[in-house]
Amino acid sequence: MTAQNHLLRDKAPIPELAWKAVDDEARERLSPLLTARRLADWNTGTAGWEVSSVDVGRVRRLDGPPPGVKADGAKARLRQVQPLAEFRVPFTVSRDEIDDIQRGAQDPEFDDLARAAREAAVIENRAVFHGWPEAGISGICEVSPYDALHLGDDTERYPDVVARAVDQLRRNGIEGPYAMAIDPEGYTRIVETAERGGTLLFEHLSRILGGQILRAPGLDGALVVSQRGGDFLLDVGQDLSIGYSDHDGDTVHLYLEESFTFRVVEPDATVTLR
Repeated sequence: MTAQNHLLRDKAPIPELAWKAVDDEARERLSPLLTARRLADWNTGTAGWEVSSVDVGRVRRLDGPPPGVKADGAKARLRQVQPLAEFRVPFTVSRDEIDDIQRGAQDPEFDDLARAAREAAVIENRAVFHGWPEAGISGICEVSPYDALHLGDDTERYPDVVARAVDQLRRNGIEGPYAMAIDPEGYTRIVETAERGGTLLFEHLSRILGGQILRAPGLDGALVVSQRGGDFLLDVGQDLSIGYSDHDGDTVHLYLEESFTFRVVEPDATVTLR
């Protein structure tokens, strides 16, 4: 987890050893849940908390110079940017647990942190997959120009449907390898299924895709995307970090915080599966 001054971490009654335990737990919880990051390119890395927007390389025509200016033939344009959205997910840590870590406890109980990590990951995933209109983010599933394919619950149909999705992308000049992201229930069906002859469905689909199959909390259904690069851009200002709010005699109140935005550069690079 990133440490920054505005997070007020130095004001928290948490010693260095306990802070490390909290950060390590957050990283361990978040890493397998942040599925969208494994499908998108990080456009600018982590630009910093103070960054408010990203340049999208476009302009909007203005009617002309400012009022009162006479400049025949002058043209004016306004640079276009996309603002970053920010969010916080609060959680608590017991001061008794902090004390036990200082005593050498190797099994800290951070149940509320685990809950906050799940919620934070779903916020980011959901925005990337299904959009966040109020934040100016269009999701991957929203912009796909193709008719959605019906995946359903019958795993025997999965190889055929995924192969059709891959073929759709190839026929439109979208190169692979390809990846499939699917909601947690669908992912469980895949990993638990063996086809006739004993071949694992997971292995069969991986061969069709030539890429990853990812469990995606926050995604409704599934999608197949190209992993050739450059089609989906994630801009992160401040990466997920832990900050301090306040405390009392029993509990320290913390939060997970992030600023980011997302853009689809090539809508043709994804097929949605229902």
